[in-house]
Amino acid sequence: MIELRTPAEIEAMRPAGRFVAETLATLREETKVGTNLLAIDARAHDLIRRAGATSCYIDYHPSFGASPFGKVICTSINDAVLHGLPRDQVLRDGDLVTLDFAVSVDGWVADSAISFIVGTPRDEDLALIDTSQRALTAAIDAAVVGNRIGDISHAVAEIARADGLSINTDFGGHGVGRTMHGDPHVPNDGKPGRGFPLREGLVVALEPWFLQTTDELITDPDGWTLRSADGSRGAHSEHTVAVTADGPIVLTDRSFLGVD
Repeated sequence: MIELRTPAEIEAMRPAGRFVAETLATLREETKVGTNLLAIDARAHDLIRRAGATSCYIDYHPSFGASPFGKVICTSINDAVLHGLPRDQVLRDGDLVTLDFAVSVDGWVADSAISFIVGTPRDEDLALIDTSQRALTAAIDAAVVGNRIGDISHAVAEIARADGLSINTDFGGHGVGRTMHGDPHVPNDGKPGRGFPLREGLVVALEPWFLQTTDELITDPDGWTLRSADGSRGAHSEHTVAVTADGPIVLTDRSFLGVD
């Protein structure tokens, strides 16, 4: 069921969005060559506890997960792009890191993801991250009253295809509210003018993600981490966005923190 939020409810979602934004900014600043993925999860867990927030991940067990996730943040490295289960792994120079984080604050959820390089970047990795960020901007710009879900999906796909990337539509954006994942599904490819009409009060997580040379995924033995089928690297950018009469509101905006 697709739920629409009142202006007051959207205002009530702002603290969750701000906390997610601040946490990702903090983790990005602290994550460096030599950082252990388990240390990232422990730091996120501590920030959640200090804020009195609730993790959306730790007990999460959807049909596609092998077991409850058990951690509070997704850490996807290099050829992993989605649902990366933190493990005992130390980051090396040039690693492409994706952090995906969702929490509930006072009963409202926000969800966001960033990709970045630790140490010395490779040009092709920077280009992939840039594509995901520009696709997210295009998706947000299309999230206006009167458009449809297909307009958002098409905006994402246009950016990706112009940069020579193929698109997987198995995992994409989704409704956000009292729970992390709800209707509608927002694929990263679609036809303009098709799908659910965007109405005032719709809140969605928009999340373009791409792999450098494939759109096929494989699942790690941990039952969660999704990697490219050919070993190429991935990037993922995500914001929680409210559709309003005055235009889209990015609830997880990090720009005030000086972070993309």
